[in-house]
Amino acid sequence: MYYCFGCGAGGNVITFLMEYENYTFPEALEVLANRIGVELPKQELSAEQKWASDKKARLLEANKEAAKYFYTLLRSERGSRAHEYFKNRGLSEKTLQKFGLGYSDKYSDDLYRYLRTKGYEDELLKDSGLVSIDEQRGGYDKFWNRAMFPIMDVRGKVIGFGGRVMGDGEPKYLNSPETMIFDKSRNLYGLNRARRTKKPYFLLCEGYMDVISLHQAGFTNTVAPLGTAFTPNQAMLLKRYTNEVILSFDSDGAGIKAALRALPILRQNGLRGRVLSMKPYKDPDELIKAEGAESYQKRIDEAESGRMFELLVLYGQYNQQDPESRTEFLHEVAKKLAQIEEPLERQTYLTSAANRFMIRKNDLENLVNRYGLGYQYEQVNEQYKTCLL
Repeated sequence: MYYCFGCGAGGNVITFLMEYENYTFPEALEVLANRIGVELPKQELSAEQKWASDKKARLLEANKEAAKYFYTLLRSERGSRAHEYFKNRGLSEKTLQKFGLGYSDKYSDDLYRYLRTKGYEDELLKDSGLVSIDEQRGGYDKFWNRAMFPIMDVRGKVIGFGGRVMGDGEPKYLNSPETMIFDKSRNLYGLNRARRTKKPYFLLCEGYMDVISLHQAGFTNTVAPLGTAFTPNQAMLLKRYTNEVILSFDSDGAGIKAALRALPILRQNGLRGRVLSMKPYKDPDELIKAEGAESYQKRIDEAESGRMFELLVLYGQYNQQDPESRTEFLHEVAKKLAQIEEPLERQTYLTSAANRFMIRKNDLENLVNRYGLGYQYEQVNEQYKTCLL
């Protein structure tokens, strides 16, 4: 049993793990059972379910074995180039260890031959996404001559990898393909560590190095998608641990588009979204190196609300000195504000937008009301016409 005289939290070993590690009840139970060697009662499985369960366990073992091999290679003479790369990116030995970073050898069948000596058959290795099997070439590695980033699920099990090429090869970054244990749309890089945070928000970045650099700088509530656009499944995953997500994407056009795509997904899943300004730097890693953790924290504190960010992007798309272009901009602002269903929130944004973009509040409010009623009617009418056709 435990009790904190400071905050009044208390309970037993299971509730402690649930609170401290952000585990669900079954996850906490499984961790404790594994720790002391107790076998939990399991549901009776059909032959097909048992086959799938056994195969998943074998795939997880193969990925773990690969991660250990990459980890060892990084610390050998063969991995010196990748080790130097991580060092030049400002990562400490402690950080390399914490994230299990490694190196895949320059020989294209190195991992394949190693895993074969460990008893893994070709069919399983092919299904793991670690190896390709070809009738002419035989078995060859998916990753070779790359700095390696193990991807772990929320419980810390290795489910895939990301690899950054050493040299000028293409693609620059390569991820594991989808497998029985790896679904990119349902996992987030760094969540196995970030879920332990006590901060009331999560930071969402674009890449592995951003996550690792921010964790090293003390921002241990940072995660990133896995080489794909942010998905509703990832938003639902975050909802288990927080109610607010601050987007810390790159400052280029692609980063802005990614933020504009992610914000509605966050809202639809009950998460508040804000957007951190990275300018004049490209990404969080570059910002941290240039200005340090305190400057980054200041930008977190000043992050724009998601809706205001959307309006500011709109502002930049129109010539505010041209009367016709500015009128179009005001109509687009009104349409955006009319979409806000909660009246108080809509009024708050209406006031902020009027002040921010130098619009008379009454004029903007009339325009918003017009779109709130007439515009919605027109949309329904158009849908009705489409149905008739």
